[in-house]
Amino acid sequence: MAALLLVLLLAVVLFGLGFAAKVLWWVALVVLAVWLIGFIARAADGAGGRRRWYRW
Repeated sequence: MAALLLVLLLAVVLFGLGFAAKVLWWVALVVLAVWLIGFIARAADGAGGRRRWYRW
């Protein structure tokens, strides 16, 4: 019985890690897209200054 509980607990943990990793990949893709849009928007500005689209 204890072995069955351990296997079920391991399955739940691994499923949770897989789901979290999938969500983190989507978050990383969204952040990359926002960064690229900001980079392109800054390059197309053409003001010649050193303006940044982010605050830090």
